[in-house]
Amino acid sequence: MKLVFATNNLNKLAEVQKMLPKTIELLSLKDINCFEEIPETATTLEGNAKIKANHISENYQYNCFADDTGLEVNALNGNPGVYSARYAGEPVNIENNISKLLNELKTTDNRKAHFKTSICLNLNGSQFLFDGICKGEILHSKQGEKGFGYDPIFKPDGSKLSFAEMSSEEKNKISHRGLAITKLITFLSKLS
Repeated sequence: MKLVFATNNLNKLAEVQKMLPKTIELLSLKDINCFEEIPETATTLEGNAKIKANHISENYQYNCFADDTGLEVNALNGNPGVYSARYAGEPVNIENNISKLLNELKTTDNRKAHFKTSICLNLNGSQFLFDGICKGEILHSKQGEKGFGYDPIFKPDGSKLSFAEMSSEEKNKISHRGLAITKLITFLSKLS
C-alpha cells in the first residue's frame, strides 16, 4: 500500500518510516511533487491535520495521512498548542521558541505539560482520526542532543531522560506521535 505522509519535516518522516510495516510504502510530499505550502489555518490540531490530508487527497488523488502536533503547557493555559512551531513568530526557529517558552515559565513551579498529536487518515474516500498524548514536564534547561523541536526541554512522566536524550526507538514507544502512529498502524493492519 502506498501512503503519502503530508509533511515537509524530514525528522518526522524518518521517525514514522521506522515505525511502519514494510507493507506500507511511505511517500513524502516531495515524492508526489507537492512543493506548495499547505496552510494550517485551523484553531485545533485535529483541524490542521484534516486541512493537510484533504489538500493532498483533493489535489493529488493519493491516500494519505497528515498530523499536527502541539505542546500544551498547563501554566500557559495550553499554549503554545496549535501555534507550537511558530511560537516565537516567523520565521520558524525552534531555538527562539524554546527560549520564549523557558522565559515564560521562569516564575512558576508548575511545569506540567503534554504533547498531543492528531492524525487524519484519508483512505479510499473515508476519513479516520487518531490521537496520542504524552504527559510530562518542561525542564529548566535543555538536556540532550537527539530528537527535534521541543524534545530537549520535555521530560515525559516516569522517565529520567528528556526526549532529546532518548534513542528514536525509546521515544517512539512512549511519545505522542508514537502512540498516534501505533493506532494508525493497528488500524491499517486490520485492512490487509
